[in-house]
Amino acid sequence: MQLNKGKKTLSFDKHKIKAILIDSGTVLNAPVTGEWFISPNFFSYVDKKNYNSISASQKRQAFIKAGEYISDQNLIINEKEEYKHFVEYYRIFSKYMPQLQLHNKQIQAIAKDLVYNYYKYSFYKDVFKFIPELSKKYKLAVVSDAWPSLETVFRKANLMEYFSSFVISSVKGVTKPNELMYKTALEELKISAEEAIFIDDSIKNCDGAIELGISSFVLCRDWRIYIYNKVTHRDYNIIRNLKDVRKLLN
Repeated sequence: MQLNKGKKTLSFDKHKIKAILIDSGTVLNAPVTGEWFISPNFFSYVDKKNYNSISASQKRQAFIKAGEYISDQNLIINEKEEYKHFVEYYRIFSKYMPQLQLHNKQIQAIAKDLVYNYYKYSFYKDVFKFIPELSKKYKLAVVSDAWPSLETVFRKANLMEYFSSFVISSVKGVTKPNELMYKTALEELKISAEEAIFIDDSIKNCDGAIELGISSFVLCRDWRIYIYNKVTHRDYNIIRNLKDVRKLLN
């Protein structure tokens, strides 16, 4: 399989494709609150008016500092560990947002809501139509930079049964584009790189798959991002949704 001239994607024979490796966040689902680290019941423990009065720059700094901590935790293998680390995440968040006056019980409650609320993400409508349909012909794998609770999220949404491999970065101890993420899925599905396609909203992550010989597609659900990438990244295959995935395989 050769790289197309002028293209940072791999040509592929659709008749040889046996599996689809697919990202989760912003590809299959999104946070119900619109923010990944604002849990569904966040404002049950945080005064919303007080929170909204804080400057955007201060909020950004709080999320960045807390994010630095969670990003440094390379190995989180179960929900109990996930909860422990997110308690620390929100402690750091609280430190940089003293106006919120969050106490330990509130911090623990927010962390619990983020980890154990399995309805924290909403799945796009086309997921429920096309994932079952695609699973009839192809082996499917989730390859996501996420934490252990994501698996239960899929199970509660009655989607887990369609995936033969579920690769979570915190469990593997690395994030995309580390080759271990893709290779784990290929090994679990018992297929070669040439027999798979990879779908992600990140060009960097798609590049990681391409390096291994996996044909890749950048999925942009936001039409503005889609247009931007179509114009500025013409050497990539840019798609809008799972319907486009079915079209390219049919």
